[in-house]
Amino acid sequence: MKKVFAVAVPVILVLLVVCIMGGCFVVTQQNEYTIVKQFGAVVRVIDEPGLSLKMPFIQSTSTLPKTEMLYDLAISDVITSDKKSMVADSFVLWRISDPLKFIQSLSGSIANAEYRIDAVVYNSLKTVISSMRQEEVISGRDGLLADKIMDNVGNTFDSYGITVLAIETKRIDLPDENKSAVYERMISERGNIAASHAAEGEAEAKEIRNDADKSVSITLSEANARAEVIMAEGEAEYMRILSGAYDTPDEADFYEFMRALDMAKNSLTGDNKTLVVSADSPIAQIFNGQ
Repeated sequence: MKKVFAVAVPVILVLLVVCIMGGCFVVTQQNEYTIVKQFGAVVRVIDEPGLSLKMPFIQSTSTLPKTEMLYDLAISDVITSDKKSMVADSFVLWRISDPLKFIQSLSGSIANAEYRIDAVVYNSLKTVISSMRQEEVISGRDGLLADKIMDNVGNTFDSYGITVLAIETKRIDLPDENKSAVYERMISERGNIAASHAAEGEAEAKEIRNDADKSVSITLSEANARAEVIMAEGEAEYMRILSGAYDTPDEADFYEFMRALDMAKNSLTGDNKTLVVSADSPIAQIFNGQ
């Protein structure tokens, strides 16, 4: 018995030491907070990954997620400022930013946090949409609506140790029974707007064409007037040159001779090359040497 006792005691002591040492170490992962409690009260929050120490048997540990989490709100009915019913489907991206506040205000429960997020975001969603007309809600669902909801939420979650990163609307649509009527009305309104723009564009185009035609007419008129002036000046210059060239009797006779030849040439057309003139015509007189 003494031999058994001598062997068992060291083994028990070693096991006891191992258990005690094992209870002293705390391993914190990259994606979590480690909460150290003593007699139920939080004494320390470990937010850095690695190995830490705690008092065995007296202190206990638990963990909270450090990563971003997604909460999907239930699809809900909302009413716009012009009393139109719509269906909203949204989600929230959030994370725990202050574990101590999170534990104190929400008992460290993710379910409690999601319940609080659901209530606050849903109320904010209803408040924002109730201040907007249906067309504004539809046209603003790509970003404007989310920004307004975030502004309305403000710093509500700071006291819970929560940070809301984004509130996005996956779908905001009309109830099935209202879609057809609303779409037809919107198509009609857009058609009227398009027709109005087309009429305004046609009126502006007509005005531009009238202005262009008027400008062209003025330019052509000025060009024709200028051409007439130039032609008259050219004709006068031509006559001045002729009068200077044929200012003697011999030069005048030569000029008359050349004109008679041109007249005779122009009269000989076709296959008939016979020139018939009267004896007293200028051509006959020139050819007769008179």
